[in-house]
Amino acid sequence: MAISRKQAERLLTADEWQLVQKTHHPAMQDLSDADLSDLAKRVRERRDRAQSEAHRQRREIRGKAQPKGATPVRKDTGTQAKLEVLAMSVRSVNAEQARRRRMLAKVRMVENLRGALARKKEAKGEKDEAFNTRQAHAGMHSIESSKHKTLIRPMERGRLRKAGAVSQAKRDARGA
Repeated sequence: MAISRKQAERLLTADEWQLVQKTHHPAMQDLSDADLSDLAKRVRERRDRAQSEAHRQRREIRGKAQPKGATPVRKDTGTQAKLEVLAMSVRSVNAEQARRRRMLAKVRMVENLRGALARKKEAKGEKDEAFNTRQAHAGMHSIESSKHKTLIRPMERGRLRKAGAVSQAKRDARGA
């Protein structure tokens, strides 16, 4: 269930509402990486606090815990809604951090690829030797085998050779 900003503002304290506002789209994009990680830490702390409060209230409602205040809690809908708002904020901060990590990884990959291409071009320009000079300092070059490649499997060749030998032995036995 989506919670409107007006409902969220009503559920949260002033400090929590300011934190949650920073997790919405335009404000979150303007934050630096350090500010974003600090915001994530503070929103997680508030979410964890609301979660423990909601669990305590649920235990009070079920009768498994002593009431914290003078009167026992009858409903925890407000606390659950507050928890949901804070959890949505944590999810949006996590998504923004993941988006920034992916973007940084792409930028680093492009930089690495450009560097590799530059090194490859530089190495290509350094080679002035003939292509197939077999000298150790330049590295060995592979020499292709002069044997032609056959399409017949070796097991098939052996089977045919044995069949030929058996049939020749039969012919020799008949003619002798």
